[in-house]
Amino acid sequence: MQEKNQKAVDNKQKTLMFPIKEQHKEALREKLQSVYDSLVEKGYNPINQIVGYIISEDPTYITNYNNSRAIISKIDRDELLRTLIEDFINTDGKKKG
Repeated sequence: MQEKNQKAVDNKQKTLMFPIKEQHKEALREKLQSVYDSLVEKGYNPINQIVGYIISEDPTYITNYNNSRAIISKIDRDELLRTLIEDFINTDGKKKG
């Protein structure tokens, strides 16, 4: 009986690990996709507009449509670049080079 109680205590004391980085990455992806979709809907080239924004930090590259300018301004540009490069290099979980 004591062994069973000890196992229950051990299980309660284990730290649960949640994939915070992946959740954060997914939220970033959703925000960027929303901005991308809004740019497409307004007839812009979304890649050129987003790259222009990332390079210059000039919010006028991004339309106000669907609150896209406010959405992208809340994304940390350094974090966005880091994530994009990590995803590009770690395609399918395999590092290149």
